[in-house]
Amino acid sequence: MPRLMLRCLIAATISFIGAAQAQTYPSKPIRFIVPTAPGGSPDILARIVGNKLGEQMKTQVVVDTRPGGSGIIGVEIARAAAPDGYTLLLVTSTTFASLPVLKKKLPYDPDRDFIALSRVAWVANVVTVNAGLGVNSTADLVKLAKAKPGTLNYGSAGNGSPAHLAGAMFNVLAGVKTTHIPYKGAAPAMSDMMGGQIQFLITSPLVAMPHGRAGRIKVLASTGAQRDPLLPELPTVADTVPGYEIVQWWGIAAPKGTPAAVTRRLHQELMTALNAPEVKALMNKNGATPNPEAPAEFVAFMKAERARIANVGKQAGIVLD
Repeated sequence: MPRLMLRCLIAATISFIGAAQAQTYPSKPIRFIVPTAPGGSPDILARIVGNKLGEQMKTQVVVDTRPGGSGIIGVEIARAAAPDGYTLLLVTSTTFASLPVLKKKLPYDPDRDFIALSRVAWVANVVTVNAGLGVNSTADLVKLAKAKPGTLNYGSAGNGSPAHLAGAMFNVLAGVKTTHIPYKGAAPAMSDMMGGQIQFLITSPLVAMPHGRAGRIKVLASTGAQRDPLLPELPTVADTVPGYEIVQWWGIAAPKGTPAAVTRRLHQELMTALNAPEVKALMNKNGATPNPEAPAEFVAFMKAERARIANVGKQAGIVLD
């Protein structure tokens, strides 16, 4: 058989198999891996989106939290999964933007090992402090940090996480020295802050606002360039620390090799889910803004984020071993 004819036959066979898979997909539950601890923003968002996808696709979407290694453990589990559409990864700004430019050696490549489907949502973080710290504003926090250099501890969801970068940027731009304490997720960091083991935490309002409204912590400011329209009562950190701006975002990816027909179906279902009024309302209630987009747009956004974070890391002297 001529080589050209053989190639055409193989291509046609692959196309046929992909189409057949798409017609029967999904025929079993989908595992949705979240590379952080339960109870944090990624877990909350994954459950909102997963529940809607399951409803639309007439199957169960099982959220599987796999914390550790600043998210690397969960990403590696997703990378090693069969590329059949039955494993999805919740992409975080840590795992697909910060670590690729700040960590010397990374066991995965987000572009080589995964297929980006869409961003899910974004949110400006909020600065929170222990309720008994005696701090009521960003100016108070700066004043205390300058008075006690090196004694205030801030938590994060791991090295290279948005909270780590946010604290490092605060040190650089406010001219203070505070100490970073990494955790396996935002939820345990929040728990320790409420208990007084750390003094402040810059995290997502999805995690912070319920505790703030209940009086268990104090929420001082948001980290966007302008006031968050979902939290208009909060001033920005930039009001006190000029130039300060950092936001957090999440997306969804599938292991490389997942059939094109299946990834197209997944993207379509994601667009429907993220545009659903009830999903928008739930995300907004938790302080997040849905951000459905084309795969190419998501890829371009992540590349721009890596360049921005590399610059922040250079200014703050962050290098992860």
